[in-house]
Amino acid sequence: MATLPAYESVPAMVTVEEYLHTVYEPECDYVDGSLEDRNVGEYDHGLLQLWLGALFFSHRDEWKVRVVTDVRTQVKLTRYRCPDVLVLRADAPREQILTHPPLIAIEILSPEDRLSRFRVKVDDYVGFGVENIWIIDPATRTSMTADRFGMHPVETGELNVPNTPIRVVLAELFAELDRA
Repeated sequence: MATLPAYESVPAMVTVEEYLHTVYEPECDYVDGSLEDRNVGEYDHGLLQLWLGALFFSHRDEWKVRVVTDVRTQVKLTRYRCPDVLVLRADAPREQILTHPPLIAIEILSPEDRLSRFRVKVDDYVGFGVENIWIIDPATRTSMTADRFGMHPVETGELNVPNTPIRVVLAELFAELDRA
C-alpha cells in the first residue's frame, strides 16, 4: 500500500467542537470539517478593515448599528465564516459566535484571493440570510455587492443599505489608501 510523503499528508478533519475551542492565528473559516485559511495580514487590507470599523463605530447611534471584526459566524450547521467586518443591527442579540444574520457582511480582498472562492462564501452568506454583502478590492479600487443572483460591480461610487442612512463613499475609503 502506497503512503504519501509527510509533506503531502491529507489534512485531518476537525470537529465543530474542536474548531470552536481552538484559537487560530490568524482566525480561519471552518467548512464541513476542514479549516480554510483567510488571507489577512497585509497593510491595505488592515487599513480598510480599520477604516470601515471606525466609520461604523462612529455612526453607531445615528445608523443604529454595532460593528465587529473577524467574529466567527455560524452560517450553516457545519460552516463558520469570519467576515472581515460585520455590521449588526443595534438590537441584534449579543452573541460570542454569531448565529443570527448580520445587517452587512464585508469582505476585503487580498492579492491571493480569487472571486471564485468568494462565490462559495457569498452562497453561504445568502443562505444564512445576510441581506447586504459587500466585497472590496483595495488593489483595483473597486467594490461589489453580492446576492443570490451573483456579484455586482458598484457603479454609483458608494455602498449603501437601502432604506437606511448607511452609506460608504468609495472615493473616501480608497483615498485613505493613497494617503497612507
